[in-house]
Amino acid sequence: MNPSAPDLELARKVLAAQPFSVYLGARLTAFGDGVAVLELDARDELRQQNGFLHGGVLSYAADNALTFAAGTVAGAGLLTAGFTIDYLRPARGETLRARAEVVRPGRSRVVCRCELFMVDSDGAETLCAIAQGTISVSGA
Repeated sequence: MNPSAPDLELARKVLAAQPFSVYLGARLTAFGDGVAVLELDARDELRQQNGFLHGGVLSYAADNALTFAAGTVAGAGLLTAGFTIDYLRPARGETLRARAEVVRPGRSRVVCRCELFMVDSDGAETLCAIAQGTISVSGA
């Protein structure tokens, strides 16, 4: 692990400094050793016309989780270079959980993948999307 990588408390402060993340009610529940988990509650205003969590919300969660996972090995000063997402099934449930992990750390880019689950009231997870992204290390 990179000694300059932020810890969970600092990562939560970074998340809290993002107005859009605050609006969505996002929270980091895990951060370290190449893994980050971001969660948010499914609210009516985040749903699309059929009642599923909107794909844009899933994309947000993937993007941020991928970047936070990269931060566990590369420290601060990161930007998403790009990512892809595949929606596997409608996002139904109470909580969105985006679990990202580092696939390959590098000096200038970090490759990560993310699984997005909807969690129901009993705590059961249903995989609804997967994403992979490349995070650029600033100054590299």
